[in-house]
Amino acid sequence: MDKDNKDFDTETETESEEDFEQLLNQTNVGPVHLNPGEKIESMVIKISKEWVFIDIGGKSEGYIPIDEFLDDEGNIAIMEGDTISAYFLSSRNNEMLFATRLTGNTMGNEHLEEAYHNRIPVEGFVEKEIKGGFEVKIAGNIHAFCPYSQMGLNRVENADQYIGRHLTFKIIEYGEKGRKLIISNRRVLEEERQEQKDALRESLEEGMTVSGEITSIREFGAFVDIGGIEGLVPVSEISWGRVEDINSSLSVGQKVDVAINKLDWENDKFSFSLKEILPDPWNNIGLKYPESSKHKGKVARLAPFGAFVTLEPGIDGLVHISELGKGKRINHPREVLEENQIIEVKITRVDEDKKRLSLTMVSDEQDSEDSDYYKKHIAADGKKSSESLGTLGDILRSKLDEK
Repeated sequence: MDKDNKDFDTETETESEEDFEQLLNQTNVGPVHLNPGEKIESMVIKISKEWVFIDIGGKSEGYIPIDEFLDDEGNIAIMEGDTISAYFLSSRNNEMLFATRLTGNTMGNEHLEEAYHNRIPVEGFVEKEIKGGFEVKIAGNIHAFCPYSQMGLNRVENADQYIGRHLTFKIIEYGEKGRKLIISNRRVLEEERQEQKDALRESLEEGMTVSGEITSIREFGAFVDIGGIEGLVPVSEISWGRVEDINSSLSVGQKVDVAINKLDWENDKFSFSLKEILPDPWNNIGLKYPESSKHKGKVARLAPFGAFVTLEPGIDGLVHISELGKGKRINHPREVLEENQIIEVKITRVDEDKKRLSLTMVSDEQDSEDSDYYKKHIAADGKKSSESLGTLGDILRSKLDEK
């Protein structure tokens, strides 16, 4: 055999040995070793009437009681191929028992300490309210105590809303060999919220529109939970118009869509807007309120320099103090107008870019026109200022004579 053929044979033999070794390693994979309480991510490979089987690699097989995946109507909440998180409990004959949380079916006294040390969630039934909190039954017939401060994410206002419910808890104190247990529902919710927050951080951007629920209302705005983070809608971002009473516009528990104005992940401060998803009433304002057009409006606010008049929600214009008083100098608009008064105004200037309207009162405008006409047609005729200036009827007759 020549040298080239020898090299070829040696190379082929080496590749065959490597392939055989790889195949041997794959077929000789031993059982997976896990410590009790260890959490894994695994794929659901089969669902039977009693068990959900998961792929954990090697020759071992993982299973979870199907009760953990049934909703209130008894429907299975997962499908084959889904990836789930589960905690390892025990092993027997290469079959490994897992749980997404410890329930009466999967938990005995021997698992309580493991659940405490490894922070495994436990399912409990809230039986009744007692001094300082709630009495909760876990692991079939073991009683634990959940303080008020550890029930839910917010302060407990109505204890009855928790009585008779199955909830998930973490054991935060384990004493007297399991006879003294203090549990927390809050810890579970906080961890779930943190996972949601981490997912949102990857997907949210300023300017996006998201759905949420109003959780509380304050004088300065409303807080909205979008499922993972809670942000503030300032009172100025509730509507394009002025909001006098937030509670008349919004309510706790109301579902809303909001625009994301600011995301400050480092300081956990998030700002939302309700008005940004509404049409801006100032768009094409010059077409709806052209200069010299007249409109009815309500006096919204009186300031030292003039009166703000609302023509529609979100559209306010200013009547400057110099336009008030019917030619007389006044010190404050309250001498002439009062808030909520309905008046007629004329548009004198439109600034769409700065979102400003300049107004004048129609009555003042008419008085000014009459005064200018009088000075032009009567005072100019050589009559002295001390003489009678005539009546309004004289002015009107003069105007008719001109026509």
